[in-house]
Amino acid sequence: MNSTTVRRVALAVAAAAALTGGVTACGSSDDSGDSGDSGNAKGSGKGGLSVSPIAALRTIENTTDKADSAKVESETTMGSVMSMKAEGALGWADGLTGNMTITYTGGQMAETMRQAGTTSMEARYLPEAYYAKMGEQFAAQAGGKHWVKYAYDDLERIGGGSGAYMKDAMQNSTPHQSVKMLLASGDVKKVGEEKVRGVDTTHYSGTVNVAELAEQSSGLSESQLADMKKQLEQAGITTETIDIWVNDENLLVKKTERGQMRTGRLSATAYYSDYGTEVSAEEPPADDTADFKDLMNRQPTT
Repeated sequence: MNSTTVRRVALAVAAAAALTGGVTACGSSDDSGDSGDSGNAKGSGKGGLSVSPIAALRTIENTTDKADSAKVESETTMGSVMSMKAEGALGWADGLTGNMTITYTGGQMAETMRQAGTTSMEARYLPEAYYAKMGEQFAAQAGGKHWVKYAYDDLERIGGGSGAYMKDAMQNSTPHQSVKMLLASGDVKKVGEEKVRGVDTTHYSGTVNVAELAEQSSGLSESQLADMKKQLEQAGITTETIDIWVNDENLLVKKTERGQMRTGRLSATAYYSDYGTEVSAEEPPADDTADFKDLMNRQPTT
């Protein structure tokens, strides 16, 4: 494996990190939606009271946010580029923290990871950085170091608009972000009552314009937004349909995102359970950790 492959693998890992929580669109808005009522559809609140979907989602977003942590299972497909699964636990009481196991199951990125000697890796989220544990083959090309550190600020500096977009997604891969995306879109309706893994839930659905949503909620600069929008256009991503399923405690149980890319179908499904579960993550040993920015600065070799 040469240094070009090392760089490619490092980038593939960063992309997976941004998707681990099951959030493929950008959704870091601190605004819980000022769009008002959307349409005439009505949801049913506790005690038989009728509330609008927007009002219901505001309650759901607040309750899920305050739950602080959850176990997560997710599957993501991005056309022919990547398919992956992730499982673990994430906390968001004081910045994103947690431990996940990520497995590439198909696409170009799975092949890239095979060249690094593994298609599965351990991931750790900390408030200022993300860490990925790679295999022995990768370590042999990274000075014997098994972990890669992705400082969120470095992602922004190195990647421009797309890097800032990735940083935003990695720091906000939490369940309530999907609710925020629906609130920001202003296009949401109650679908009905359904069971998810044996749990009674209420199903809500809406469509978001990915570029417009990022402009509203991501906090990116004008130049970063222009860069990000160009890349979205090149990828063929315009809108996404988001569906969420919520239990009677107003906690997110399931989330799906569906759309289309030039390389094929875009889909992400995430399940959330055991809210309030204990989550801890520690920095890997410094002498066993390579820095993403240093890997990106390595001269390509053949």
